[in-house]
Amino acid sequence: MPEPQSGDRQRGAATDRGPGSTDRPDALESALHCHFGWEEFRPGQRPVVESLLAGRDCLAVWPTGAGKSLCFQLPALIRDGLVLVISPLVALMQDQVVQLQRRGIPAACLHRGLGSAERLQLVRRIRERRLRLLYLAPERLQAEATRQLLDDLLADGALVALAVDEAHCISAWGHDFRPDYRRLGQLRRLCPGVPLVALSATAAPRVRADIIRLLELRRPLIQVRSARRTNLHYAMRRRPVDPLPEVLAAIGRSRGAVLIYVRARRSVDAWAARLQGAGVPAITYHAGMDPSLRQQALAHFQSRPRPVLVATVAFGMGVDRPDVGLVLHLDLPASVEGYLQESGRAGRDGGPAECLVLFDPADRTSLGWAMRAAGRGAQGQGMEAERQRLELAQRQLRRMETVAEGEGCREQALLLAMGELVPPCGRCDRCRARQRGAEPRQDWSAQVCQLLELLGERRGRALRSVVEELSREDGSDESRWAWLARRLVEEELVSESDDGAQRLYLKPTGQGYLRQPWPLHWAA
Repeated sequence: MPEPQSGDRQRGAATDRGPGSTDRPDALESALHCHFGWEEFRPGQRPVVESLLAGRDCLAVWPTGAGKSLCFQLPALIRDGLVLVISPLVALMQDQVVQLQRRGIPAACLHRGLGSAERLQLVRRIRERRLRLLYLAPERLQAEATRQLLDDLLADGALVALAVDEAHCISAWGHDFRPDYRRLGQLRRLCPGVPLVALSATAAPRVRADIIRLLELRRPLIQVRSARRTNLHYAMRRRPVDPLPEVLAAIGRSRGAVLIYVRARRSVDAWAARLQGAGVPAITYHAGMDPSLRQQALAHFQSRPRPVLVATVAFGMGVDRPDVGLVLHLDLPASVEGYLQESGRAGRDGGPAECLVLFDPADRTSLGWAMRAAGRGAQGQGMEAERQRLELAQRQLRRMETVAEGEGCREQALLLAMGELVPPCGRCDRCRARQRGAEPRQDWSAQVCQLLELLGERRGRALRSVVEELSREDGSDESRWAWLARRLVEEELVSESDDGAQRLYLKPTGQGYLRQPWPLHWAA
């Protein structure tokens, strides 16, 4: 029997039982032990497995490392049939297939990178019912050969269940929307009698509603677990002019693997070179690399004792490295949902891990312009869709900035953005500073009135022009006024346009503040 991988080790008692179980009370535990070497289910796993075996759709939104994959892997083994898994990335599919094959479980992925001979051999294995899990990219469902294969599997009664991994990709409100996922609603029409499970690590209530509607889930069992990870320590602070000393210090105090995220591909190479020059054997990963080099980087990250990898956000979805001790972002993340997904790769073994963001307020401006540039060239109906996409992206980015520059508990702010209310964590940098009494605060009410009065003179002034005018008047640094303007947006005294132009508007609450100011004490 294969030994369980350290990143997949089961924790938690099997105290919850789902509806419609068709097996003896101990049959599922026996199958779990036989195929995976585990003695018990994690919370929430058994109800999902039982529901799928009973023919019921499911939605599981669990944090990274909670054991979502087992929910569709075990039914394939119990029913002695095939589960079709839709996954967004070839690297993610290949990683899961390799892990399953190591356990002696017949699994494969069908993607465009296969040669004709490999593809024919794979189809033969499927038709001979020698495969238990088949991973597909969503665009493969548009191929006529794939649809014919599905029809044949249905006719033979060989299809046990359907699984849509990273299901948040189907929603325009999700942090990683993919147009190919939008067409996955056809799964219900192609396979009307087959139960479907949708899985995601991060899906706010609005995204969950989209998943249910667009995948046409029928009276699904909904399992949502808290995204709170008590072993993660969040910290966010301004990026110094040269962040290298702080980056080296963070690496030095970390345990296990280190994952460093930057926004641009050229920054990946530049930062890897700087770290190598400082004696840190960093490796790189981004979408512009040759596929074989990316595969080597992934293998290096998963197998070396203490690897340091610099990557864009193209890296990491579904990657199973349990002992990541540091996830470091060197730019402001684009959304709360994306950040929770990326930082959630830390500490999957339950050990302590640091999630550090070093950001500059200018990050939001540069990322906003990049979003606008990406949408140029859209025409007709595409222009309206692009406008809506940009507005949503700007709101998500502003929410992330609010977390980064806010004074409250980091974890509380992150989870509140996902619709989950939790008490302060006591572990993040803000909570620890408050415990030490180390946050000097000052009254900003005079400066607030000055800024609000300027906005009251003319509607829709660009942030840049407001900041420049105020800094000229008092001779202060522009960053001070930019910070205050963003703070007033957070406090809902000022609104900001969602088109990326950062135009500011005085809100009725801001007008009320001008009529009757009150002290506003914030840490600078």
